[in-house]
Amino acid sequence: MSTLAAIDALEERVPPLVGLAVAVVAVSTSAILVEWSGAPSLVKALYRVVFTVALLLPVALARPSDRAAFGEIGGRDLLLAVLSGVALAVHFASWFESLRWTSVAASVTLVQAQPLFVVVGAWALLDERVGPRTVAGIAVALAGMAVMSVGDALLGAAPAVTGPDPLYGNALAVLGAGAAAAYVLLGRSLRQRLPLLPYVVVVYTTCALALLAATVVRGHPLLGYGTDEWILFLAMAAGPGVFGHTVINWALAHVESSVVSVSLLGEPVGSTILAMVLLAEFPSLVTVVGGSVVLAGVITTARAREA
Repeated sequence: MSTLAAIDALEERVPPLVGLAVAVVAVSTSAILVEWSGAPSLVKALYRVVFTVALLLPVALARPSDRAAFGEIGGRDLLLAVLSGVALAVHFASWFESLRWTSVAASVTLVQAQPLFVVVGAWALLDERVGPRTVAGIAVALAGMAVMSVGDALLGAAPAVTGPDPLYGNALAVLGAGAAAAYVLLGRSLRQRLPLLPYVVVVYTTCALALLAATVVRGHPLLGYGTDEWILFLAMAAGPGVFGHTVINWALAHVESSVVSVSLLGEPVGSTILAMVLLAEFPSLVTVVGGSVVLAGVITTARAREA
């Protein structure tokens, strides 16, 4: 059986919830891989996306239907893809940088608050209805975000627990959440008209070009990294990239969006556990309490949208 045939057979046989579970485990490793790498944040983000495209593009080009889909992308869809890719680049750049300044637990929890921004954006830009439960969920999550962002600073927690500048790092994580929401909103209609692989390849390629431009402007070297760094870049692409975000995009076509949103809240839990085991990084009590409130708010918001 060819590789392409094996992929097609796997798509047909894997239950969506199993695929989603694999994706959550895969994305939970992202923060750890980023922390292990010593490269500049923009460089990490760039090569994660570049290698993701390199892994997916040959598969997309091998399928006649996917090849045809590339040629059928109209001007409006191309503009949406470009904007979505730029938003994704902002997400990766800000979130990867946030991990330098705050704890894994705080950064990953705050960046996973993106469903809140999706709701607000859909209400403001798409005139989608927002009910009382949704508003309550957003309020609860915002309260948790406030506790996480300033609680440790007010209590004078040690940098070894919170990171060298948790306020700055947490702000970057929130920016990453907002950018991720823009990526979701911009790509929502595009995903409905394009097959999975052409969609992600176009958006990821745009994202890579935006990150390349930012990396060059900042003067970071593109080459000269050790073998261990290149292995980490590839691991970021294969794990969180292909088996994580790409599988999540696939699952969205088979599972309710609220189920996906709630499932993704397993990432902060998984990343925090991995950080404790692999990085000896234990979150503060404020982070645990605030993070739990954030996750409760996001769950309430996601369920209210499907009610």
